[in-house]
Amino acid sequence: MNEFDPAALDCLAALADEQGFERAAQRLAITQSAVSQRLRGLEAQVGQPLVVRSRPLRLTEAGKVLLRFARQLQALRVDVARELGERVAPQSRLAIAVNADSLATWVLPALDGLVQQGLREGYGLELVVDDQNFTHDRLRQGAVLGCVSTVAEALQGCRVQALGVMRYMAVASPDFLAAHLPDGLHVGNFADTPFLVFNRRDDSQLQWVSRAFGVRSPRLRERFVPSSEAYVNATVMGWGVGVAPEIQVRPFVEAGRLTVLKPEIGVDVALYWHQWQLQGRFALLDQIGQALAEGAQKALG
Repeated sequence: MNEFDPAALDCLAALADEQGFERAAQRLAITQSAVSQRLRGLEAQVGQPLVVRSRPLRLTEAGKVLLRFARQLQALRVDVARELGERVAPQSRLAIAVNADSLATWVLPALDGLVQQGLREGYGLELVVDDQNFTHDRLRQGAVLGCVSTVAEALQGCRVQALGVMRYMAVASPDFLAAHLPDGLHVGNFADTPFLVFNRRDDSQLQWVSRAFGVRSPRLRERFVPSSEAYVNATVMGWGVGVAPEIQVRPFVEAGRLTVLKPEIGVDVALYWHQWQLQGRFALLDQIGQALAEGAQKALG
């Protein structure tokens, strides 16, 4: 197979990120016609379509394979430019996927040094947010170069590193407990008690109830709050019982604004860092992984 045109691979990556030809062209500072022409050339080279021209645009399985290669090539370019002391191309950015609770607690402090370095050197770091059980899919599909995930097994061509365990606790506001659970939360009333849920993929509340009361497949009254920060705020405001990271609710517990329910019961979520490997090493990606490992160790213990 002939060498792939780097400019065409950049177009494919831009199309995947922007999910449309117009925005991809704007990002690359070229015309839509040029984006289409480069994509057609790449599709002709591999002999199959790489994108589904829908709204939003989607990549085919072959497109996802080439997207992984495009991401890795972009990362190598960034490394080479940094080693040569050159300023990185302005559109260069490395995408990693993280879960919302980690982003709301320990990820930003962990990456701050690298982000400040990127401002000086010209590269960007893009954080893609997804549920910790699904960030791994983003890596497999080529959307990101690394991810924080609950999956322990590495994909072929990737390496994995344990980060630590995030413990989730059930909490509620004192006012909510006084008004709705004067006798406490127990097996006889949990089904009638509103529980806050991050999204429809979030099962931490079900896990906690199962462990607390020995109930298999419990049914809960769910109230959805799809933001880590807003989730905790809603719990403080008395919207229901929340199951949230201990490190996130600790200040509210210490201030008396939240009460831990059944402190002996928790849901432990092991987190791992995954990253793609190519020939040699991605120096910057390795630095991101190291920064996350150090940050997780400091925050999660």
